[in-house]
This record gives sequence, structure tokens and C-alpha cells, in this order.
Amino acid sequence: MTLSSVKSAILSIGISLPSKVLTNKDLEKILNTSDSWITERTGIKTRHILEDQELISTHAIKAAKKALEKANLSPKDLNLIICATFTPDYLMPTLSILVQEGIGALNAGVFDISATCSGFIYGLSIADQFIKNNPNWKILVVGAEALSRKINWKDRSTCILFGDGAGAVVVGKSPSQESGIIDFVLGAIPNNWSLLTLKGGGSCFAPFDERLPKEEYFIKMQGKEVFKIAVKTLEEVTLTLLKRNKITPERIDLLIPHQANLRIIEFLRKKLKLSKEKVYVNIQKYGNTSAASIPIALYEAQKKNKLKKNNLILSVAFGGSFTFGGILIKW
Repeated sequence: MTLSSVKSAILSIGISLPSKVLTNKDLEKILNTSDSWITERTGIKTRHILEDQELISTHAIKAAKKALEKANLSPKDLNLIICATFTPDYLMPTLSILVQEGIGALNAGVFDISATCSGFIYGLSIADQFIKNNPNWKILVVGAEALSRKINWKDRSTCILFGDGAGAVVVGKSPSQESGIIDFVLGAIPNNWSLLTLKGGGSCFAPFDERLPKEEYFIKMQGKEVFKIAVKTLEEVTLTLLKRNKITPERIDLLIPHQANLRIIEFLRKKLKLSKEKVYVNIQKYGNTSAASIPIALYEAQKKNKLKKNNLILSVAFGGSFTFGGILIKW
């Protein structure tokens, strides 16, 4: 088999979520907001939140173990672990090394990537390239975020949006030339990053530097401006990917977008003229879990028998740092 003919595929999926659930009614008690206000603007009803002493690495490890079990693989079979996150337990060690240790993947190389909400698509596309050059490899791609630790619970515009969780997939050579990853698009918009920031914790300022306000240690977002750019970008990414592969929107069997805001998802659905049955939505249960959102949605879609053999699956994402990505998969 020539390298050019090798296709990679998602072999299995696992997820893990904190048991604590924060409802809109709970938020009414600490914010000037209401269940109806949040639901109308975001589509979110509940989100899973880490307990005070709980770590996101715990859920990344649990998701990884579940994915390996479903793939009938030993951790020692893994050649590489890629973790997509911008909220790891620590800046060093990386989340990927904690996952490697936690599952006992002694033979795997490891690294983290930070592409915020687009991180899982970036990770999946990287795994695809490794498999094309190393057809016998097995790669674990994890999306895991602890966003509750990075939001200001007094800021109504951001704290209502986010949740915590982890999803993991095992990627390997597709068992069939008729299935697997078809194509992907990656990119970023360089001039708008200041609309969505998390400055505290970087090396621009030393820890506890008085020049950096405490608010900069939390996610700050100018929501209306981000919304406008997100809907436009997701439409462009989707149409670029479909046009390049000579696929019309009606041929998509299931769209699994990043779960950021129901209004963004609905905008894209209507632009593509897809029925609601062709778009997977679970934002009402989990909120925006950033890099974890697509693998969590994939897991649920598979569990509900919405990922059938030869289905055409499209996933798209847009996030902080104004990264974006899209990936087309034949299941």
C-alpha cells in the first residue's frame, strides 16, 4: 500500500464529564440573570463543572481509557498522544504526559496543542498526517478543558457559557479505503485576537504583577463582535471544504459543529439548508466545552446510532485566538 493511499479513521471514542451539574436556575442565585435569558441567547440549560479539588487530567485519563477499551487496544499499543487544551492542570508538566502516565502508555510520544475550541480538529488533522506516514501507528487524540477555572463568576456575559469535560478518540489506519478522514481545513484570523483573551498566566507578565488586573486571569470576550466573525467564518470554512471535494450540502449526513452557541449553529444550519435531524446539538446539556465539545458530541451521536457506515460527517469549529477548522469524514 502506498502512503498516498493510506486513510486514517476514528477507531473508537470515549468521554468523561464531572458529576457536578450547574443549571441556569443555580446561576440565577449568584447572577443578575434568568433561565429564560440564558436559554434564549445561548441554548444552554446546564453545564458540568469540576469540583474544587477535581482535575481535568482525571477526566482526560478516564476518556482515554474508555476509548482504548472500545478499540480493544492496550495503552502500550499507542505510538502518540496528542492533547488539545488551553486549560491543562499545569503549564508544565503537560496534560499529555499526565495522560500517558495515567493510562500507562509507555511507548507513546506526547505533546499538547493549544488551538482553543478548534483544538480537537487540529489534533485530528495532525494524527491523520502521522498515520499517512506511519500506517501501523495508533494515536490517541484528547480534547479536555477545565473552563470553569478560567471564568469570572461575576461576569454574566461569559460565565453562563462554559462547561468542563473531556473526550478522546483512537485514530489508526482505516480498515477500508471507502471510509476515513477525507479532508480538512485549518486556519486563523490574525487581526481580531483582542476580542477574546486570557492574558493571565502567560510570560508577558510575571506572576502577581501589579500591572496586570485580576480580571485578566479570566476569559474576557466581546461577545457580539466574536459572534459576527464566528458565523461568517464557519460558513466560509464549510463551503470551502465542500467545494474542494465537490460535495453539495445536501449530501452531508450529519453536521457535528463545535457547541459554542445555539444561534451560531442554527445560522450555519440554515445557510446550508440542512434539516434539524442532520445537525447534532448537545449544547443544552454541556455548554461550551471548547476542545472537548466535538469528541463529546461524536460519542453521543454514535451512541444514538447517528454515525452509520458510509455516512458523510462534517465537523467545524471556531474559537479563541480566532482559530478555525473543518474536517470531513466518511464513517
